[in-house]
Amino acid sequence: MKFRPRLTKNTLIFGGVAVWGLVLISCVAVNRTVLAPPSVPGASFAGNKACTECHENTVGHFGSSSHSRLALADPKLGDTGCEACHGPGSIHVKSGGLKGTIVNPRKSPEACFQCHLDKRGEFSLSNSHAVLNGRMSCGDCHDPHEGNAIKGKGASLEAENETCTKCHTAQAGPFVFKHNAMKEGCTACHSPHGSVNEKMLIARDGNLCLRCHLQTTDKNGTIFAGGEDHRTRLQNGTCWSAGCHESIHGSNTSKPLRY
Repeated sequence: MKFRPRLTKNTLIFGGVAVWGLVLISCVAVNRTVLAPPSVPGASFAGNKACTECHENTVGHFGSSSHSRLALADPKLGDTGCEACHGPGSIHVKSGGLKGTIVNPRKSPEACFQCHLDKRGEFSLSNSHAVLNGRMSCGDCHDPHEGNAIKGKGASLEAENETCTKCHTAQAGPFVFKHNAMKEGCTACHSPHGSVNEKMLIARDGNLCLRCHLQTTDKNGTIFAGGEDHRTRLQNGTCWSAGCHESIHGSNTSKPLRY
């Protein structure tokens, strides 16, 4: 006589909980991502120690970087986080750092796109920073070797705005009348990698402004913003192109942010 276990409701519940628990434990225990690195013909992995001999300053800060979670599964070498993005470095080491012997993400964003595939799609949109055509690189705005990859020091918001205003100097101010949206950061209104909207805005019309400035509506459909009815004004165009609030980053003459 053979014993055949019956799958009861309780068995399925407790079994499912046990399996889910094992999955969660495995996710917590593994704190690094294993990936396939870029290839360098004829090269093999050298390990982080070889990189430190010439790039001590860069490798010294790498432990604080979010990219330090990247690793290659090769216990003989130990940590090989550098080569996860730059490719195997044996030829680069033997040649004394000869150009063309290592992958340089500043020259090719493909090194970044191997993980950030969604950003390739955003850069392909009609309005984007000029990364795909080589006029800019991911490294112009990001520092993958230290911190959370946003350039700048201090609070992350300050670093974000400093990164943008390094090129967009006119938007940095200082202004007598500041737009409080700048306190939220440039990405509160802009999608920095790409957008279907002009100026890489996250919305193309007054709906962008009304996310913050809509106060209330009544049964008659009155739209209050700044204490005034904006129904007809919104019909004339967007807030910044209808001749009202053109100085949207800040103004030296007008509290309602006009020129």
